[in-house]
Amino acid sequence: MTDPLDKATSKAPPTLGEGCLSRYDPDALSPEDGTEFEGAAQLWDQIKPEEPDDEASRSLDPQ
Repeated sequence: MTDPLDKATSKAPPTLGEGCLSRYDPDALSPEDGTEFEGAAQLWDQIKPEEPDDEASRSLDPQ
């Protein structure tokens, strides 16, 4: 290693797609990339918007 600053840089994982369809390659991700999140399902249950009930959605229907 000739450049001492090489250690101080980080590199993004490889991506798939281009432009607004660009996303990280799921096959290239690992736990070192921070892809493990054990509490994701519980967090989603807490923050997801509630689904409207059928009666409320029918009252908004113009027919």
